[in-house]
Formats: sequence, C-alpha cells, structure tokens
Amino acid sequence: MRPDTPAENVDHSAEAARLERTAGLYPEDAEALLLQAAAHLELSDARPAATALYDRLLSTPDSLENAPLVRALKASNLWEYDHEAEARAIIDGIRTTAPRDPAPWVIVAESLESHDELEAAHDTFTEAATLLLTDVTEPPYATHPLLFGRHRVRRMLGLPHDDWDAQADTLHSSSVSLDELHDPKRVWSLGSDNPAELEAEISRLRAELGTYREALSRPFPVAVLHWPAGELTELLSAYPDLSTEYPSHPEHLATIESSLRELSASGTPNLGIVTGTVPSYEAFAASEGSSPGDTTLLPQYATTLAARGRAVVWPPQRTSECWCGETQPYDACHGS
Repeated sequence: MRPDTPAENVDHSAEAARLERTAGLYPEDAEALLLQAAAHLELSDARPAATALYDRLLSTPDSLENAPLVRALKASNLWEYDHEAEARAIIDGIRTTAPRDPAPWVIVAESLESHDELEAAHDTFTEAATLLLTDVTEPPYATHPLLFGRHRVRRMLGLPHDDWDAQADTLHSSSVSLDELHDPKRVWSLGSDNPAELEAEISRLRAELGTYREALSRPFPVAVLHWPAGELTELLSAYPDLSTEYPSHPEHLATIESSLRELSASGTPNLGIVTGTVPSYEAFAASEGSSPGDTTLLPQYATTLAARGRAVVWPPQRTSECWCGETQPYDACHGS
C-alpha cells in the first residue's frame, strides 16, 4: 500500500493480515512488518488486536532492534481504549530507561499531550532533548519532532521561548512560523464567521500539510553496506572474488566512514548504514538470479535493505555507541 493511498480506500484489517503473513515469510523483517500491521489494526479500531501484536513482539525483547519503540506504541494504544494505568506504567518505564532513540520519547510525550497531560508532556520532551541534544550543534532529522513537539506544548502552557524553542524555529522550513502554527487560539478561528480569519487558518493548515507530506516523502537513506567481522570472514570464505572489494575488515570500516563523510560534505542528505548478513545476501542474489560473488550486487543489496527500513542514520550522536559495533562511543571510535 502506498503511503498516500486515501484512507477511505484502505481495508486496514486486510492490510494488517497481509503484513502478518509477509512477516512470516521474512522473519528478519518481522519487527518492522508487525509494527505496520499493528498501526493498521489501530486505524481499524481493533486496538486489543494491536496490543496483541505488540505483546507478541515484546515476548522476545532480546531479538528486537528497538524494544523501547514497541513499548511506547503499546502504551499509546492502551491509553486509547481505557487502559490508562498500564499505559502510564509503561511510559514511566520508558522515561526511566532513557532510550537513545528519539522516536519512543516523541510517542509517549504526544500520548501525554493528547490526553491533556501538558506538564508531563513538556517534562518528557525536555528530558529527551536534554539527553539527546545537549552539546549537539546540528540536531539530526530524527530529533526534529522532539523540538517541534516541545515548542507546541510550551505554547499551550504559555511559557516563554528558550534556546531550544529558537532552534526549533530555525529548523522549521514551512512558510508559516511555528509560533503561528502552535498558537492555542487557532482552534477559535475554525469557528469564526470572519472570512479573513478562516482564510488565514486554511493557509496555516496547508502549510502543516506540506510539512507532513515532505516528511512522508523523504527517501530512504543513501545507505552504505556494513559487514560485521564474522559476516565478512564468512562472505570472503564463500566468495573469494569479493576480496578485491574488501581487502580487510579494518579497511572496510574505514572506507564506510570516509565514504559517508564525503557524501555529507557534497551535500547529500539522509545518509545511513545497513548491516548485511551472508544468508540475507545469498537470498537477495538468488532473487536477482545472480551470483553472490558479483560485486555489482552489493550496492543493490544495500539499497534494498534501506528500502526495507533496515538503515541506521549516520552520523550517530557523538556519545552513542559507534555504528561499527564497538562498545565505545562514536566520538572515540570512527567519529574521532
């Protein structure tokens, strides 16, 4: 289903069932596929069924790439069908564990906001910004919703602008300012009999829609393929012709970092890293009717992984774990 398919033309129950079947065929992508299926179940108002999918994922937390995200989505869904106490407990747990990914923070903060818990929403947005954006010169794209959401809640609380609000204003690219978009009085203008007020509100809504469409249309990352040491050893043992592409594992890692820095310096946006496995690569080669030893397959494989949502955004936060898999932070490893 395309993201721009009109809602009235979507059978969300059928789409959820299709995604569940697909997850059974591609277990390596089950997490992403089942999260999409749960979203369709929520849209069809089958919220208990969506919770069952979240529980299915959380039953094996060690196998999840982003367990905090799954818990956040479960909490948001639970609150929507009157399981407030359980939702609050999950939200408190997420805030306590302080994940390094901005997405769970945004989901739980917006859930609090949607239930008029504005002070708690503000505190959650602020905790996340403090954790993820302190001493960060250029906030990564994934963190922008934190700053925008915090700005919105502060406007509703009547709080004065601070440095992060100013940064949100700078990052906002719409023709209508954040202050105007987040004006609490906007809701009044929707019931106004004044044509000028209504026209102004229509302009603001169009600007918001344009920003939303821009976010949806962002392409998947320009992704560089990364092989962990064990996988690369297995790959070269099975397909020695690829040794010209990968002389050694340290050189492979250095090439990834240097390539991404060159792309960034040239102005290429939305960069990422995808991690390959030999079984997955062999299956891809088979699907293409080609040999895994063909070096021209490597960039195609990386693009396919990125399109399936497997890319990790580059660069990571300076204090986050390095993309190469080492336990030391990025700024002490490949980001030095």
